[in-house]
Amino acid sequence: MARDTIAILDFGSSNNSGIARIIRKAGVYSEIVAHDITLAELAQMPGLKGLIFNGGPNRAYEGQMLEAMPEVLDCPLPKLAVGCNFNVSGENLSAWDGAEADVINRFINTSGIERNWSMEGFIEDQIAALRKQIGDKKVLLALSGGVDSSVVAALLLRAIGDQLTCVHVNHGLLRKGEPEQVVRVFKREMGANLIYVDAVDRFLDKLAGVADPEQKRKIIGAEFIRVFEEEARKLDDISFLGQGTIYPDILESGTKTAKNIKSHHNVGGLPSDLQFELVEPLKQLFKDEVRAVGEALGLPHSMVYRQPFPGPGLGVRCVGAITRERLEQVRESDAILREEFENAHLDQTVWQYFTIVPDIRSTGVRNHERCWERPVIIRAVNTQDAITASIEEIPYPVLAKIVNRIVNEVPGVNRVLYDLSPKPVATIEWE
Repeated sequence: MARDTIAILDFGSSNNSGIARIIRKAGVYSEIVAHDITLAELAQMPGLKGLIFNGGPNRAYEGQMLEAMPEVLDCPLPKLAVGCNFNVSGENLSAWDGAEADVINRFINTSGIERNWSMEGFIEDQIAALRKQIGDKKVLLALSGGVDSSVVAALLLRAIGDQLTCVHVNHGLLRKGEPEQVVRVFKREMGANLIYVDAVDRFLDKLAGVADPEQKRKIIGAEFIRVFEEEARKLDDISFLGQGTIYPDILESGTKTAKNIKSHHNVGGLPSDLQFELVEPLKQLFKDEVRAVGEALGLPHSMVYRQPFPGPGLGVRCVGAITRERLEQVRESDAILREEFENAHLDQTVWQYFTIVPDIRSTGVRNHERCWERPVIIRAVNTQDAITASIEEIPYPVLAKIVNRIVNEVPGVNRVLYDLSPKPVATIEWE
């Protein structure tokens, strides 16, 4: 079913995702497109009923002002210009003052756009789209056990059943006890066809001595694909690769008017000779929408609201060149943090929390002697869409207990720091 859609033309705004979320919360599907999209390209968007021209501080890009195509400005679709100093002219174009949500809702109402976007409708559409795309062929899914891949698994199981094979790769960059938990939950509780691959040495050998975060992400992404290709060759007729790519992954990996923030292994790290066609049913959803889909599919609450975890895993929390020693320091300190957050019921109010171990050392005192050890950095943030994030205020007694446990229970650590930087300017992860 083609649901009414509003396209957001990106003229260098830093708030494209905010506008998209306002529209979706109003019950209308929205999608961010390039400022120079053509009328023919817009015509390929099902159910397109309106355009929003979203200006911003990056409208002057590489020395030139970003302009819409004349044919788009003059097309008969209802249009709205937003952003402070955005002046364009065209047929059926409005520019209203006021709060963004109020302006957008007025635009929807006066344009006759139907509010028919919902998670239930999305599931219905995606199941039909998956069946059409996949047919009677088979899909191999990268199942990390995180929210995104779990929801993809649930969608695929509902759409194609036993045509799905899940592969869980232990690359040595997972949290404490996670591989065992993933196997238990997905084999026993979800009844998925699950293949477990122990590739710890393989990944860590490839990453040895690599300090650049973008290079690490690309190595991890490419190696994931190679593992899947090898597993696929052991199976019959695997034609598709399933991925838990979501909208922020795509936006942060760079657009025409927004430079790369960081490459995501499932966006920027795919090899050019990929053997599969991709299946990415969540690639237009924000994180909170992914969770809503998971709940609508009947996944357990504990799974749907599980801690977000990056595709490269602890590899981006072991800042600099990865070593096994620092990986264990990240893994053990993270386990302590998660345990104490659960004890204090902070796991119910904080969106994401984890530890980082950078490749630096500082002087300390242990057993009445000088020690030369590493710091652990705590990160705890709240967000709805992973595009912006605020810092969570943690009660001092909880922090004090976490600090005491980490410096006494994690070998080679003599300091604990708390990162108070919001996104932006910082990103949620350190790499």
